[in-house]
Amino acid sequence: MQLVLATNNKDKIREIKLLLDDLPVTVLTADDFLEFPDPEETGATFEENARLKANVIAEFTGHAALADDSGLEVDALNGAPGVYSSRYAGEDGSYKNNNRKLLQELQGVPHEKRTARFRCVIAIDWGDGETEVCEGKAEGFITEDVAGREGFGYDPVFFHPPANKRFSEMTLEEKNRISHRGLALQAARRVIQNRLLRQT
Repeated sequence: MQLVLATNNKDKIREIKLLLDDLPVTVLTADDFLEFPDPEETGATFEENARLKANVIAEFTGHAALADDSGLEVDALNGAPGVYSSRYAGEDGSYKNNNRKLLQELQGVPHEKRTARFRCVIAIDWGDGETEVCEGKAEGFITEDVAGREGFGYDPVFFHPPANKRFSEMTLEEKNRISHRGLALQAARRVIQNRLLRQT
């Protein structure tokens, strides 16, 4: 089976490849194609965006495509940044600027009200009219500062109580076991394995 990852984000590609590594699947990325599309995320929900990206890439490549849409939902901000997580500080918002804006928005908010969750929805378009969807989430708190050297995005400001550390303080293997994307990908693995069984 060939499966195309419908993203240009190198950090996401690294996480996804690691979790699918032992499956009998050839994982393809944007580097394997000329003029790889970058679908505009016009959906109002993570699922709509994931489906949209998977559908566009499956149609373009002629292969099954896996797309994720994920982000951070902060309760004190009524669920923001949500689907706008990657561009919270503007269309060209860097990880650093997004984190800075988030901490500014939460200035003065006490710890117990800084609850948040990472949510990830994965869509797999099999290229035959069928699209399957998986979801994962991780609950935590937004810290008052930036720390840690690992991860990307909002990891340096997201504290995960069960692990008693931030996502930015975890190894990739450790994070993949408990993160929103890790949990969604574990569900996606089962979906892929079921599909492989049906093909044998």
